[in-house]
Amino acid sequence: MAIEDNPESRLRYGEELRSRREAAGFTQEELSARAIMSRTHIAHIEAGRRRPNLEDARRLDDVLQAGGVLVRFLPSRGEGRVAEHFAEALELERRATLIRTYAPKLVPGLLQTKAYAHEVFRLGFPPRTEEERDALLVTRLARAKVFDDFKSPVAWYLLDEAVLRRPVGGPAVMCAQLRHIADLGERGRIRVHVLPFAVGPHALVEGFVSLMWFNDLPPVAYVEGLNTGRVLEDPAVVRDCQAIYEHALGDALSHHESLALIKSVADDYEHAEQS
Repeated sequence: MAIEDNPESRLRYGEELRSRREAAGFTQEELSARAIMSRTHIAHIEAGRRRPNLEDARRLDDVLQAGGVLVRFLPSRGEGRVAEHFAEALELERRATLIRTYAPKLVPGLLQTKAYAHEVFRLGFPPRTEEERDALLVTRLARAKVFDDFKSPVAWYLLDEAVLRRPVGGPAVMCAQLRHIADLGERGRIRVHVLPFAVGPHALVEGFVSLMWFNDLPPVAYVEGLNTGRVLEDPAVVRDCQAIYEHALGDALSHHESLALIKSVADDYEHAEQS
């Protein structure tokens, strides 16, 4: 029977981890080296502030020779509607006070309209059933409700021009999607900057990154590739990611110039649909 993920179950899990670590004679630093995790992450788990992902739990179980206990009793979110590699990032996203995201190819999930997200899920591989796509869509649209609160989180989006030009779902879908982004930007709910093709290669050209800040946790970075994703917590690594983001931001169009470009491309899609 799955254990529900809540503050009490996390606290019990953290106490069990600490008990087994101390019984093995490891400090948090020693366990972090053996389990290939940051000491800070282990400290948060033991304090009940964070939940390890499945891979983390397996490594902790192996190092502490816990016989599978740390995997079997891992609190479950019960969602089953996001990839396991994104589950931890989703939790952090919900707690963040400031999010800065770079998107190289697709509109970031928090900004996606229903039609755009539906098309992204439809084209995924391996193919999903209609029920699976609907479940994913509900989760993605629920994430976007974070923008119903005008104050938190503060959100900055750095979009490669390819995000605007890639016709996901056809002209009508793209027109509505870009106007949705422009509306959020014009209302001041988000800041958006476009990295135009004319810039050429730039500091973030290699892939997606989301930087997050919190009231009660150190900042983190989330990076993502094909069917993979990882939350980075090492302070030096996070600072490097922040510096790279700032470097690329310096090559981008201003917020107002970006909104003008987004609306112009949306108009192009509308004309294409009408013709």
